[in-house]
Amino acid sequence: MILTDNELIIKAQSGDVLALEELIYRYDKMVLRMALKFTGNSDDAKDIYQEVFIRVYKGLSAFQFKSEFSTWLFRIVSNTCITFDRKFNKQNHISLNDDDDSVYLDTMAEDYEQSPEKLMVNSEVSEKIDKALNTLSPNQKMSFLLKHYEGYKIREIAELMNCKEGTIKKYLFDAVRKLKIQLANSY
Repeated sequence: MILTDNELIIKAQSGDVLALEELIYRYDKMVLRMALKFTGNSDDAKDIYQEVFIRVYKGLSAFQFKSEFSTWLFRIVSNTCITFDRKFNKQNHISLNDDDDSVYLDTMAEDYEQSPEKLMVNSEVSEKIDKALNTLSPNQKMSFLLKHYEGYKIREIAELMNCKEGTIKKYLFDAVRKLKIQLANSY
């Protein structure tokens, strides 16, 4: 019998370690993928991943079911990524083709076969996109990643990032404008 997230949360709040493990297992690849997209570095992504689930562990007892668990979790992921970026104040590099991060590559179509030439072109394009993404502010980058890589709606992103929809629209507008400029200059 498969339990819902809410059933697992209730069990975990009562001290059931296996329920907590199952809850983490359901979302761990998505958390790692978002952290990797944001940082571009597998070591930094793993640090964020660990910090996110430490925060989940510490905060789960206070979870009040006012939102979906996934919404609460991705708010933690967003805040942790942005805090990480500000804390270390370093240039992030997002790798779309890091060999060590097969979980990220799983998001690509598995059955699509590419010739070596196509792979090389895709790698070059990915590198240019990586560099362009690095020009964005942390909030612009997170908004862009949630919208265009994870498929969230503006309303959902606003909830995840705990700000107004208009703010998210501004972040996205500015991000797209900067990306267009950066990508136009790279060709």
